[in-house]
Amino acid sequence: MTNLFQFPVDREASSAAKVRALEALLIEKGVIGSDSVDAVLEHFETMAGPFNGAKIVARAWVDPAFKQRLVADTPAAIAELDLPPGMAGAEGEHMAAVANDEAVHNLIICTLCSCYPWPVLGLPPYWYKDPVFRARGVREPRAVLKEFGVEVPAAKEVKVWDSSAQIRWFVVPERPANTDHLSETQLAALVTPESMMGVALVASPAAA
Repeated sequence: MTNLFQFPVDREASSAAKVRALEALLIEKGVIGSDSVDAVLEHFETMAGPFNGAKIVARAWVDPAFKQRLVADTPAAIAELDLPPGMAGAEGEHMAAVANDEAVHNLIICTLCSCYPWPVLGLPPYWYKDPVFRARGVREPRAVLKEFGVEVPAAKEVKVWDSSAQIRWFVVPERPANTDHLSETQLAALVTPESMMGVALVASPAAA
């Protein structure tokens, strides 16, 4: 992702080093066990992450009736799929989906902090939590989207959805062209976390 908001280039590495040091200290003091950390990491590698969201989007692309149910009652529609347990658990409470189409492009932000649908998108990226992104996403969403590489035509409406502890939004992006021949699994492989946040489009195989 482009360094849009002037983060230090070593920010992620620096933060990771601090986390490792804190983890080592907590283990040394007996506050947590090493197996506790491993369990959390395994959860986000195998149970909660954007791979779940990609499966949901792919099903919505191939099944219009499911897409309607997903937008109308997101938790109930998600429960229809064979996904890992906990989709409605921590950070997944009250998830809601909105769908991009030819008339509307949706953008997800959290103006207060970093509320995010972890079960379907994983952990939020740094820039999502940045105050500049949160403020500008509300004030000038088209300009922010353009900086991410998404040029929304003037005739298309941009809707901004504010995630919170009460409701966590994600986007069903538009299905790209030249994908009629792809299976549902192949379609899911095209979906990115950024597209489910509204800051990217899903590239067609020909343009990938």
